Amino acid sequence: MTLAPITMQPIGVVRSPVTEVRDEGWGDILCELALDPAFARGLDGIAAFSHLIVLYWMHQASFEASRDLVRRPRGRDDMPELGIFAQRAKHRPNPIGITAVRLVGRDGAVLRVQGLDAIDGSPILDIKPYVAAFDRADDAVEPDWLTRLMHDYF
Repeated sequence: MTLAPITMQPIGVVRSPVTEVRDEGWGDILCELALDPAFARGLDGIAAFSHLIVLYWMHQASFEASRDLVRRPRGRDDMPELGIFAQRAKHRPNPIGITAVRLVGRDGAVLRVQGLDAIDGSPILDIKPYVAAFDRADDAVEPDWLTRLMHDYF
């Protein structure tokens, strides 16, 4: 199957004190989503939401199928071998990150958020308000290994 390439233009950039990839301690990180000023009006009304969904490009990630298509999360021996689509790993065919964050404030075209697991300079692809009716599944099931993996992530 041959699929046509997709072209995206970032709407802004992440400004974060975190400059290198890491696997834990994201919960207290405060950062800014600096949008292109042309999109500032697109943020009107966003302050009424406590949380946002941020989609970003993990610009320092890479993907090599022989290494990343099937792997243990974070390379940990206590984790099962899983396909990349059964994980939220950064090294994927399209390194798109997606994280629910707390909205702390807005100043023009800049949003201050808490808990974004993106490093400084990550291009922002989209921002959406967190809407429980869309973004929460009350009957979601997760495997036991995920609880162990996520300890201290946020």
